[in-house]
Amino acid sequence: MEEASEGRPSSAQTGHKQSEHEKQPTDSAAGIAGESEEYHETEIIERDFLSHVYERPVEARPNLKLYHELESIRISRQRRASPLTMPMTMSKPAPLRRQRRHSLEPMRAATLDSEPEASKFRLLPAHALQSFLEAATLMPLSQVRSLYASTIEEYKVRTRLSAELSVEANPDDALWQMLPKYTARNKETIRQQIIHHLEHTIACSRYCGSPNNMFRAASLAIRDRLIEYLNDSNVYFTAMSAKRAYYMSIEFLIGRSFSNAVTNMRLESEFRGVLAELGTRMEEIVQLEHDAGLGNGGLGRLAACYLDSMATLNYPVWGYGIRYKYGMFRQEIINKRQRELPDFWLAEGTPWEIERNDVMYTVGFYGVVEATEGDHPKFKWHAGQTVCAKAYDTPVPGYDTTTCLNLRLWSSQPSEEFDLVSFNKGDYSSALRWRQEAEAITSVLYPDDSTQAGLELRLKQQYFFSSASLQDILARFVMEGHAFEELPDFVAIQLNDTHPTISVVELIRLLVDEHGMPFEAALSISRRVFFFTNHTVLPEALERWPVSLMAALLPRHMQLIYDINWEFLESIRADHDEDFLRAVSIIGEHPEKHVRMANLAIVMSGAVNGVAELHTSILKSRTFKQFHELYPEKFCNKTNGITSRRWLKVANPQLSALITRKLGTDAWVKDLSVLRQLEEFADERGFQQEWMAVKRLNKERLVAHIQRLTGVAVSPQALFDVHVKRIHEYKRQLLNVLSVIYRYLVLKRMSPEQRENTVPRCTIFGGKSAAAYARAKLIINLINVVADIVNEDPETRRWLTVVFLPDYNVSLAEVIIPATDVSQHISTTGTEASGTSNMKFVLNSALILGTLDGATIEINEESNGHGVVTFGISTEAEVEEIRAGYAQGEQEPPCLELDSVVRQISTGIFKDEGQFEPIVAELSRRNDYYLIYRDFEDYLRGQQRVDSLYRDQVKWASEAIRLTASVAKFSSDRAASEYAELWGISSWPLPTSLCGDDTRYGMCDRHE
Repeated sequence: MEEASEGRPSSAQTGHKQSEHEKQPTDSAAGIAGESEEYHETEIIERDFLSHVYERPVEARPNLKLYHELESIRISRQRRASPLTMPMTMSKPAPLRRQRRHSLEPMRAATLDSEPEASKFRLLPAHALQSFLEAATLMPLSQVRSLYASTIEEYKVRTRLSAELSVEANPDDALWQMLPKYTARNKETIRQQIIHHLEHTIACSRYCGSPNNMFRAASLAIRDRLIEYLNDSNVYFTAMSAKRAYYMSIEFLIGRSFSNAVTNMRLESEFRGVLAELGTRMEEIVQLEHDAGLGNGGLGRLAACYLDSMATLNYPVWGYGIRYKYGMFRQEIINKRQRELPDFWLAEGTPWEIERNDVMYTVGFYGVVEATEGDHPKFKWHAGQTVCAKAYDTPVPGYDTTTCLNLRLWSSQPSEEFDLVSFNKGDYSSALRWRQEAEAITSVLYPDDSTQAGLELRLKQQYFFSSASLQDILARFVMEGHAFEELPDFVAIQLNDTHPTISVVELIRLLVDEHGMPFEAALSISRRVFFFTNHTVLPEALERWPVSLMAALLPRHMQLIYDINWEFLESIRADHDEDFLRAVSIIGEHPEKHVRMANLAIVMSGAVNGVAELHTSILKSRTFKQFHELYPEKFCNKTNGITSRRWLKVANPQLSALITRKLGTDAWVKDLSVLRQLEEFADERGFQQEWMAVKRLNKERLVAHIQRLTGVAVSPQALFDVHVKRIHEYKRQLLNVLSVIYRYLVLKRMSPEQRENTVPRCTIFGGKSAAAYARAKLIINLINVVADIVNEDPETRRWLTVVFLPDYNVSLAEVIIPATDVSQHISTTGTEASGTSNMKFVLNSALILGTLDGATIEINEESNGHGVVTFGISTEAEVEEIRAGYAQGEQEPPCLELDSVVRQISTGIFKDEGQFEPIVAELSRRNDYYLIYRDFEDYLRGQQRVDSLYRDQVKWASEAIRLTASVAKFSSDRAASEYAELWGISSWPLPTSLCGDDTRYGMCDRHE
């Protein structure tokens, strides 16, 4: 049988009758047309293909020249899965953005000017229409309708019209043929792009060049490539009808983006070379980027790691959060105290985000709820205040793949811009009131909630981003043509802690009030869409909102919460007593009526997970014990993880290169289990020396950084003892600084000869306290008082220095962590959910001094105890028993070491005008809640074991290497895969044939 030309099916294969035009070797529209009557008989008019393409947000509109190649794959996949259809012969898909211009001979387009009926159509590129028609002829009518009903009306119009116009008559063809392939990766193209952005985007001439302009131009050159990947990834996910997951988090601590992006795109050497040729070192301009002020601690950093892993593993995931104008705050230490200043991270803008003026939703507050009369009333919420949520997108590239995901952040804009009447009356403040009130919602992360206004602003903030995200998710879902009953088949929403939990109620409101779905059906759908991660066991961290506040700010949502709670309690009332019902109720009664957001999340989610094995055990046995009895199948564990790309390859390039050279592969970047091979070299002396030489280089870099930031001189010969994390009583920075005072007092009592046998130590602190957390801020004050006294003492400063590094963030962590010898993770057992900083330190060969809490337990198990020094109470049950005794008035036996320290704070050299009396009073009772008094002696013994181990550098190196070799379990890639299984989503790497020239770097996995 004769094959059709150019790989197209022949008429014999398709049963399609050729017209005279089709027999000609031409790509004209007439040649594509064929017999319109046959297609008229199929009546495939159920869905308008053009609407499918154009009625969507701009960022999701496909490259029409390429879009159908993806649709063809989808058709082929579904046909293979259908037993009702015969094998299908398809032309080979053209590579995405890969076609060369000379091979894209313009298709002749028909004019619609002479046909009034055609005015409603926006022309589809002729060759894309042809591909669709060829596919459709091979399929039964029912199958075509089920896949997607194309607009055959456009086809019929084309067949009746002239085909003599040039490509310029079709703006879609003309536009998209100008974008034939991915931007080249070679140095010459990169150089041209940077220069182009310098002149045309930044408007920079030779007289106004600066390192900052070079940073922005280079960043935009990177972003150009990211946008190509982002667009094509979204097109492909849509074309394949992929189920998407949406990760909702109040924080995304992404840090700097430049180095991470060039690393993930495998363009480090190219950009470094081009920038050097242009007179700039890449390492210098990277330092000019501000850390994105989108988070504070582990919650936000975990979210960032997960997006990186989801992109690397090609999962169709979006992130949703808030675009904070001023971050949380910028921390300065003034007069030894924390001072909070605005973090103007957007003062110069950011080159990474994409402002979406076309993606905006209305979010309401306050107002009244109107109900219709009858047995089945319908409700309408009339908001008393509205604001607009405007989208800003940040591309998130995967490593060694063309998949790029989207982090969509919302900024609050006024729905009414300006009150001209008030302005003309001279009331200028009132004229801008709407803007000020709207912008306050997204100004600061975690506004101080110690006042009623602050508490209301926090709830406003959480609902604002939840509502905007849900509206956006549903808009995308509707655009793709699915019925709402199918929502769980195409959408999974992960609630990263309780902050976005109001999303559950918002989805029900949208389904019931806006789309007319019965309440019971909306409940069922919501329980299959949402998934909840709990990140704490501390009672005060389980969010509760006063009913009075919720009812005033979100009156319709309060009604729905009561309805949800009633339905839930009625479903279990017959089998449980009133005490049990009170414990699990979404509405708490004391001390005032309040909404328990964690209870709401558990009731309305399909799964609830903890973030470490101990944490999940505590959730089941204590925190949510009654819920575990109700829904044992809901509870599961997903131990946190970190990305090796950011925390080793980017943060520690010297160690990364050493590992790659020793193992002969860089496969560990995507598979941390490869690092297990390091264990066989742990006792190899030469490798140990190279390993410790890298540590020394990183310590020297940190020494320079400390000198620049604080003016404190530190020796790289000292043991770097690091405790950097959010300042909180349960994390026990107080225990650490008390031990520093004790070490100082011991050094003061020593003779010079005795000190010569002491291990020099530099203790480094870093972290922020919440603005309203008085005790945590007092601990920061104490650390800085101690640092000033210790560092100024000429007798001891060679052996002990203390540093507090202000404004701890991701970029500072990338300097501190690779230089650390031992890191401290000393929370009271049973209080740390997981922690991820311990994983980052281990990956960078720092030993751990810690309690058996959170993920440190699992790190100790994975390493078989290598490199982990533990102390203190070992079980959560024992902690509870001790606290019960304290509640009965019991006290710990006197501890002479700690008592001597407390005296020095109370009346000695560290008293600082008596302001530390609250700390002194609590420790003097010898029964403090966080067990500092109980654990102090054992903690000192742990410090002594660290000193002994450090004296034997051969043993230390061996332990460090073995510890790094054991980190496979703590990869965010592993965690991402577990979440993907929970959500029911699949990996969708772009087919290699669609990835163009990027396959030369191994980018883009083979499509199965």
